[in-house]
Amino acid sequence: MASKVYFTKEITPESLKKIYDALGVKLTGKIGVKVSTGEKGAKNYLKADLIGPFVKELNGTILECNTVYAGARNFADEHLEVAKEHGFTSFADVDIMDADGEIRIPVKNGKHLKYDLIGKNWDNYDSYINLAHAKGHMMGGFGANLKNQSIGIASRNGKAYIHSAGHTEDPDECWRDQHEQIDFIESMAEAATAVADYVKEYGKQIISITVMNAISTSCDCDVNQDDPVMADLGIVASLDPVANDQAFIDMVWKSTDPGTEKLKERIDSRLGREILPYAESLGLGSCEYELIEI
Repeated sequence: MASKVYFTKEITPESLKKIYDALGVKLTGKIGVKVSTGEKGAKNYLKADLIGPFVKELNGTILECNTVYAGARNFADEHLEVAKEHGFTSFADVDIMDADGEIRIPVKNGKHLKYDLIGKNWDNYDSYINLAHAKGHMMGGFGANLKNQSIGIASRNGKAYIHSAGHTEDPDECWRDQHEQIDFIESMAEAATAVADYVKEYGKQIISITVMNAISTSCDCDVNQDDPVMADLGIVASLDPVANDQAFIDMVWKSTDPGTEKLKERIDSRLGREILPYAESLGLGSCEYELIEI
């Protein structure tokens, strides 16, 4: 069954609110907004002047977890400093969810992961916005809602577990682990599905929004992030993260912008698109969608 994906070419604070309203879902209670605050030195992360008014209107809290790689965000105190430098604390509280520990949640029917490890403070929220920035990724090919809902919500140890395709929780050991690329891609899908199942089990709500601007071949977690390689595409939103990611990928493949060739090469060289049918097979969502322009 095709999922509904809403789309606007406008990328403004007003269009963020408009596309949220189009979903027809009223998030209630304490709202957590999972967004990448960007590595120190990165430049294409979602900026405060764009997302700040939207998050502030919903009285949302920015959610993050520590990184598994060595950098300025692998421990909570430094991570908060980077979030402050990048403007996130100017409009919302920032919660580094694994600062005080992690929780283990089940993975159903996984080939690689037996469980998922997410930031402990995830449980403190009643509703969630998976607010992703669309871009390429050095390891995953591309990053949008599925990456944000898997690697992004995982604790530091959980990130190691996903990156190693379920072989180790050790942040140092995970980079030495030997596994096939497809195993990592599928592990991200399994973790994202585990989060969706966990949210549903407790009667909570999560929605997906992806801002397709400043699209580079590298991630916001890259201190040497490259410049955008193609023109901005707009914003997509859905209750289905698979459909939302599929819509982004389809727009890239349909684009006539010459820079898309670099992005396509990055995505396919890492088997990035394989996450979509595998996530669909796990029941996370659908690769079929109806695009509704607002």
